[in-house]
Amino acid sequence: MSLGKVFKNGIIDENPTFVQVIGMCPTLAVTSSAINGIGMGLSTALVLACSNIAISLLRKVIPDKIRIPAFVVVIATFVTIVQMILKAFVPALDQALGLYIPLIVVNCIILARAESFASKNGPIESAVDGIAMGLGFTLALTSLGAVRELLGAGSIFGLSIFGASYQPALLFILPPGAFLTLGFLMALFNKVVKKKA
Repeated sequence: MSLGKVFKNGIIDENPTFVQVIGMCPTLAVTSSAINGIGMGLSTALVLACSNIAISLLRKVIPDKIRIPAFVVVIATFVTIVQMILKAFVPALDQALGLYIPLIVVNCIILARAESFASKNGPIESAVDGIAMGLGFTLALTSLGAVRELLGAGSIFGLSIFGASYQPALLFILPPGAFLTLGFLMALFNKVVKKKA
């Protein structure tokens, strides 16, 4: 498979959120704002790319019987590094994302890509797959957070769009708003993608 095709798969054809519908816990929980969406997405993307590369390099060394625990150890190492970076350089974002950063370890997206792609392909293809899947996840979370923040608070990335007279639809900041927004964005994404196909 060409690197271009691998990249397109991560962003569009196999988008983790809008097509595969995996990684829903952080998708629904942290996307009350665009900045939270982009922060969680990029954190996951970094872990995904690094763990894909490491697992691809170790794929012939890891015995088949312990591959899943070995993958989890590799992923946990990179999650710990990302969490330390967030705590050191972006403490407000680390505080906002809270418990969901350590939960990246058990995120279906990362484990699924380790098992289905990185353990069967070389490091370059695995790096591209990790970056593309991470970017697809980031785009989905950021768009979900932006729509929820716009409708629920009248702002995007904390910048007021509609002014002080805007009456926010608080439903969109609450959990039911996450489900509604995800459903509408998923339908829109699939309509646009099928139209182009």
